[in-house]
Amino acid sequence: MPSYAQAASASPEVNIGGAVRLNYGWRDYDNDSNGKFEIELFRIDADVSQDKWYLDAQFRWYQDFDAIHHAEVGYKVDENNTVIAGVTQVPFGIAPYASNSFWFTGAYYVGLEDDYDTGVKWQTKGDGWNADLAYFFNAEYDDGARYSRYSFDIASTDERANREDGQVNGRIQYQLGNHTVGASAQLGKFINSQSQDKGDHWAAGAHYVGIFGSWKVSGQLMQYDYDTEESLGTADHRIALSAFEFPFDIAAKATLSNLNIAKTFTYNNDLVDSITCYNEVTLIDPNDRSGLAESIQNVTGCAIAKGGLYTYVDWIAGKNMWFVGGPGVGIEQGPERWRSRLNINIGYYF
Repeated sequence: MPSYAQAASASPEVNIGGAVRLNYGWRDYDNDSNGKFEIELFRIDADVSQDKWYLDAQFRWYQDFDAIHHAEVGYKVDENNTVIAGVTQVPFGIAPYASNSFWFTGAYYVGLEDDYDTGVKWQTKGDGWNADLAYFFNAEYDDGARYSRYSFDIASTDERANREDGQVNGRIQYQLGNHTVGASAQLGKFINSQSQDKGDHWAAGAHYVGIFGSWKVSGQLMQYDYDTEESLGTADHRIALSAFEFPFDIAAKATLSNLNIAKTFTYNNDLVDSITCYNEVTLIDPNDRSGLAESIQNVTGCAIAKGGLYTYVDWIAGKNMWFVGGPGVGIEQGPERWRSRLNINIGYYF
């Protein structure tokens, strides 16, 4: 019989990394003509692997708050199947996310891109395809009144005291040569802490990514829908989300379409490895309900890479769009005009 020492697992492999980012922002709807330049982020990444097990975690410190990004434990059943538990990415839309820019597409701001919740997930793959199936018990923080978070989740406000309360997600993608097509589905519940009533929400989407030499084209078409009831605080066809310390309203039901085009230029010299330039446009249409209006976001920019140094230069233009001077997403609040902001993010990733 082998001794315990002989039977013990191999020593864990531990990798610690992180990032430091500086950010300059200028907005055409501010009184500050010089803009603002400041430290935007410090983060720590931890990756640990041992036999078939691994840990992947990241914690972030921003200027005014700190928050978990993700923290998951995974077990690699075999080369085609992995089971994951913890704060993990919600499988919805293009994987791992649709955007090439620092700013993300409009899907991010309605919780349908690069969202992280707490639950369990199964990933499987075969000949040219991969699939994810997940159940999430709640958001990464089971507190709708905590606005200091990275992911955009259902928020509890004075008017809409809701939080997420269970969600199932599924996604399948198939790659044929340089083309990947996929479909995603989401079905969940949310609960109102004042009435204790529960509402349903769902989302569905189709997505595509194509590589044409140095060009990349991707697109998504999505629909999402939250129950609208007086007891849920959503009778006006609005629901509150929050992230980065602020709650805001979005249309409770909308169609989202997104088209991204990018081209990469490769240099590999002393100053630049590559430059990827892109344009990403998102239209969010709440279907002409009273008190609602469509939101548009367009991001034009370039990402400059050299080793661990990444610089994003983005011009973000929006109409009726949160984070570009709008009152929310899909919300009508008086006459709206196009607003824009310049964002330059310089980060070193180690």
